[in-house]
Amino acid sequence: MSRLGTSALAAAALAGLLTGIASVSAQTVNLDATPMLRADLQALDKITARVTRLEAPVGETIAFGSLRITTRVCYRTPPEEPPESAAFLEIAEVEPGQPTIRHFTGWMFASSPAISAMDHAIYDVRVLACEGEIGSDFENEIEPGAGEEEVPLPVKRPEGIGPPD
Repeated sequence: MSRLGTSALAAAALAGLLTGIASVSAQTVNLDATPMLRADLQALDKITARVTRLEAPVGETIAFGSLRITTRVCYRTPPEEPPESAAFLEIAEVEPGQPTIRHFTGWMFASSPAISAMDHAIYDVRVLACEGEIGSDFENEIEPGAGEEEVPLPVKRPEGIGPPD
């Protein structure tokens, strides 16, 4: 194939890819998303292999290692739509005696973490979900079983072993 033919083929493939991406993103836009009170995040320390679940309230900054994570907004689709959560995050690294380095500012999507991933040598952060509908009593809710000890399930003994029931 000639060099001109290869270039035309590459241009056509790129145009097809961009059209596909545009149609997918046009399909996933949902203006009915509900704003939430917090983002549930998962953070990975690549050196220690420690995975931590973080709760990041909207408008507040939380710490994970040397990272400072600020959730600006967090949206979740309504129950009748395909599940999706998206959060606008600002992630900066703060080291003593060093200037603050901003590593990420933008939207992260729970269903597609690779679309807009944070690029960092030591840490990975991803959105798991957005929780706590605004206007609900979410902050005052107690999760079922909170504060109770875990009770082991009874084990059925084979017949003839142990005292009779």
